[in-house]
Amino acid sequence: MSQLTIRGGSCLGGETEIQGAKNSVLPILAATLLTAGQVELRGCPRLRDVDASIHILRDLGCTARWEGENVLLVDTRNLNGCAVSERLMREMRSSAIFLGAILARCGQAELSYPGGCELGPRPIDLHLSGLRDLGAEIDDAGGVLHCKAPCLQGREIVLSLPSVGATENLMLAACGADGVTTISNAAREPEIVDLQQFLTACGAKVSGAGTSTVSVEGGKPLHGCTYTVMPDRIVTATYLCAAASAGGEIFLQGAREAHLSTVTAVLREAGCSIRSEERGMACVCRDRLTAVRPVRTAPYPGFPTDAQAILMAALL
Repeated sequence: MSQLTIRGGSCLGGETEIQGAKNSVLPILAATLLTAGQVELRGCPRLRDVDASIHILRDLGCTARWEGENVLLVDTRNLNGCAVSERLMREMRSSAIFLGAILARCGQAELSYPGGCELGPRPIDLHLSGLRDLGAEIDDAGGVLHCKAPCLQGREIVLSLPSVGATENLMLAACGADGVTTISNAAREPEIVDLQQFLTACGAKVSGAGTSTVSVEGGKPLHGCTYTVMPDRIVTATYLCAAASAGGEIFLQGAREAHLSTVTAVLREAGCSIRSEERGMACVCRDRLTAVRPVRTAPYPGFPTDAQAILMAALL
């Protein structure tokens, strides 16, 4: 799409369903490699990064097909490769999440460094350091990751900062390790809780997601399952900020305020009325917004960086 045409001057009104979270479904798609079975993912968003993950799965010998609007069927029983081409790796910045899952399933992996981010390179040093702690041998000469891990061994890993991607990658690798792995200073985002719930539904023993310590008991045989992806909290924040900016009344089906309470607190301070119920969230904004106290982004449960720009636009 090369052009967006927007005609302002009208309040927003109506109801819409919040799609599944992109930042949740991508590690879950990587986790399907651990199951050696069929997974039915419901509420899966149709996005470019999801398509990139599907291309990686197919390139590894798996099958993936859409059934209806937002149900994705993935079958990883016929996995026949452990290498992901540079072309596929560079389609999205989060492609490194496949490393832990491939190592756990195959005992080896070959990937290039990920790409696909307009913000520039995203280092994966914490990912590699944690995988080495689990026993992986990684040679990154020439920009290609040559990884061997015939026998991953569970142990305690302390992250120097609570990286979401590193936490998720280590959770996936730990599912294939012998013994118990403890990840300290883990990221606490809701998407990590969603990954834990998916892995648990497949037969894994994972606990602690949502806290700073995640524990994984490896070596458990995993199986396929049917799973519904959590709603996207950044999409929810975007709709809420749109209603705050233009005024009006909207209802967001499936939205969970618990996932973005720092955002709703600021919008309430600005003059919005927000109501949560079992079916979703309602937002009403009738008057001009008022100034709010300084907002500082921080890792979850702090104010999400991805909601900063849209809130700033609304407050203009």
